[in-house]
Amino acid sequence: QVQLVESGGGLVQAGGSLRLSCAASGRTFSSYSMGWFRQAPGKEREVVAVISRSGGNTYYATSVKGRFTISSDNAKNTGYLQMNSLKPEDTAVYYCALDRSYGSNWHTYDYWGQGTQVTVSS
Repeated sequence: QVQLVESGGGLVQAGGSLRLSCAASGRTFSSYSMGWFRQAPGKEREVVAVISRSGGNTYYATSVKGRFTISSDNAKNTGYLQMNSLKPEDTAVYYCALDRSYGSNWHTYDYWGQGTQVTVSS
């Protein structure tokens, strides 16, 4: 069993930055690909970024490409999402999740954190 805990969310002005962290306990982080997803009120959950278990492959949603960076530190069992140039439309609850395969479909992910709120004011 794996437990995930996100942190780092908060309120920031447009153009600002936040770094989200996802700390994992249980099985080793390096056994899984990690994804960050978000869900805004009244909207479906959507992928933000994914990193493969080796860290060699990454995927970004078009809306965040060039602004967000996903990374992982397997020694610390922690993943990160660096978010720069934030926009009001980035406001959502952000979730990290782990999957044994590499993909952007949130339905396939096995383990989820509780989510952290990110609010970007204009």
